[in-house]
Amino acid sequence: MFLEQTGPHGPRKGWIEVICGSMFSGKTEELIRRLRRAEFAKQRVEIFKPGVDIRYDATDVVSHEGTTIRSTPVPSSSNLLLLASDIQVVGIDEAQFFDSGLPAVCEQLANTGVRVIIAGLDMDFQGRPFGPMPQLMAIAEYVTKVHAICLHCGGLATFSHRKTASQDLVVLGETDSYEPLCRTCFTKALVLPHTTPQ
Repeated sequence: MFLEQTGPHGPRKGWIEVICGSMFSGKTEELIRRLRRAEFAKQRVEIFKPGVDIRYDATDVVSHEGTTIRSTPVPSSSNLLLLASDIQVVGIDEAQFFDSGLPAVCEQLANTGVRVIIAGLDMDFQGRPFGPMPQLMAIAEYVTKVHAICLHCGGLATFSHRKTASQDLVVLGETDSYEPLCRTCFTKALVLPHTTPQ
């Protein structure tokens, strides 16, 4: 059973924060920044990521800029409840890769006094809402949408365009596979796939 956490002034209040956006927008960098501040404040912090995400490191959360923080890879959202006992702040990276049970798990954590900070892609490579992210954004107290820069026009990028022909939903990759695009350039890229928008 996950017990409500208490502080010196009674039950501690929990909440949910979501950091979302396209690839290369700084989501993980912002997640790490918030978690480091919590660690500096001597709070008990635990970071989780989906076991499928091994692009940079098998265990650590690593931003595109190379910033790292220790984490625990887990196969499913239910594992978070088993591993987050007596934790004050829970960080979750690449939330879009988790199963549909993640929102309920995050709510349970928040209801017992845990600050839950989630980072993830809000849309997949086709511009559709991705995994549990829409529901997480709906139940969160705070939502921060960060933006990349469109590689074709220099505008604000909100879409993650896949440059390869694969239609699989999950294709782990970097700049060789994905590029951030604005709505206009993304729409052009969908009409003419695997070409450079003009």
